[in-house]
Amino acid sequence: MISAPRPARPVRPGRVRVDCHLHTVASGDSVMTLDQLAERVAALRIDVVCVTDHNHLAGGAEELSRAVGARVVPGEEIRTGSGELIGLFLTERVPYVLPAEQVVERVRGQGGIVCAPHPYDPHRFGAGARLDAMCAAGMIDAVEVFNAKTPDHEHNLAALRTARAYGLPGTVGSDAHDPAGVGAAYLEMPDFDGPASFLAALHEAEPYGEYRPHALRYGFP
Repeated sequence: MISAPRPARPVRPGRVRVDCHLHTVASGDSVMTLDQLAERVAALRIDVVCVTDHNHLAGGAEELSRAVGARVVPGEEIRTGSGELIGLFLTERVPYVLPAEQVVERVRGQGGIVCAPHPYDPHRFGAGARLDAMCAAGMIDAVEVFNAKTPDHEHNLAALRTARAYGLPGTVGSDAHDPAGVGAAYLEMPDFDGPASFLAALHEAEPYGEYRPHALRYGFP
């Protein structure tokens, strides 16, 4: 069950608040600068953000964390012929012209994990009907089970059902493209120190989120 976001307050000891999916101006369709992200993160007491710009790696973990004033997991939302995939814990950009199988190989080759964002939202380029086969083939490490910009909650619930069917953990993200959208959805989860512990911690995460119609896309659809 997804609860509405809580007021800004510290999380329980040993746990962190994580927004698993958001975008900066480097995405080309976002208006949020790193300075604006830093302001929102501080105001909302978000501990970790996954910066997942479209087909672009915003920087390294230390560099981004200094700029944002909170821990940053570097990621990339990568367009493939089988739908968009998110790579997390990346150190190198992954080209967007590759088949999904090669994208997964490149993400995992640098120690990253693969997430399927907004898979059933018909207004975005998610994996959709291809997700089952990708999960069965072991290509997916986590499924985004709540995206704050998905207007029909049934599409989020469908993602949750698929994740459960394959025993995969779920991520939650604001998919913010503007400062106001940050924190519309997040997880409160055990702290982690890398990809493997992140995946393990996801299984004990508490999701919070709400639809944010103002978290618009900018630029190209």
